[in-house]
Order: sequence, then structure tokens, then C-alpha cells
Amino acid sequence: MTVNDLIGHGRESLLDARFPGLVEVLGWVEAGIDLLAIAIMLIGVGRFVMDFAATLSVGEARGAGIDKARVDLGRYILAGLELLIVSDIMSTALSLQMADLVFLGLLVVIRSVISYFLGREIEGLQREVRGPDIDPESHRG
Repeated sequence: MTVNDLIGHGRESLLDARFPGLVEVLGWVEAGIDLLAIAIMLIGVGRFVMDFAATLSVGEARGAGIDKARVDLGRYILAGLELLIVSDIMSTALSLQMADLVFLGLLVVIRSVISYFLGREIEGLQREVRGPDIDPESHRG
């Protein structure tokens, strides 16, 4: 049984005939990257739950604490999405199938759009958590 059988590729690519060992190793690397991405996102969820639970007893600072936890969770999600894009690129490179290339293109577009908007939300939350930046030079009399 090969990694392609395990992760559902099942099709032989042009590379399988010439470099079967390399394709096998890279398939396992791809699966490892997928697992790492999932682990990173799960760690982020775990930290978010712990931070959220800790903010329940804080009182007035609850909103700021939740926003900080959301920023941290967003960073973990972005890191996981970036790794999943790397894995998808590897998968497409290994299969050399046009359908996989189209699928990769759609995945990258979707994940990039999600990353962009999540990044903007994180920046907004960071500004809220930090508060307004006051330039001391602008308030001199």
C-alpha cells in the first residue's frame, strides 16, 4: 500500500513511472504537512478555548481579552491555511493531472481570499486591543 492509496490519490502520475520512490516519499511529506496544518489549527483552537475561559472571570476587560484570543486564533488559522496550500501544490505537482491543477487553482483562490479577509480582521482586532495610537509629538503646544 502506498501513500497515494491512503490519502485518496489512487491515480498514477507520469512521475510514478520514472521516480516511484521519490513520489512515495513526497506523498508522505505531503500527508505530514496536512497533519501539521491540522495540528497547528487544533492548538490554536485549544488556546482560544483556554483564553476564552480565562476571560469569563475578568469583568470589564472581558471584551479586550476575547479580542486578543481571536487575534491569536486567527494567526493559527492563517498558519494552517498556508501549510495546506503548500500541501495542495505538492499534490498537484505529484499528480500532473489537469483536473488537479484546476482544483488547486480553486483551492488556492478560496484559501487566499479567506486568508486576506481573516488577516484584515486580525489587523482590526489588534488595533482595538492596543487602543488608539497617540503620537506625543502631535499634542505639543
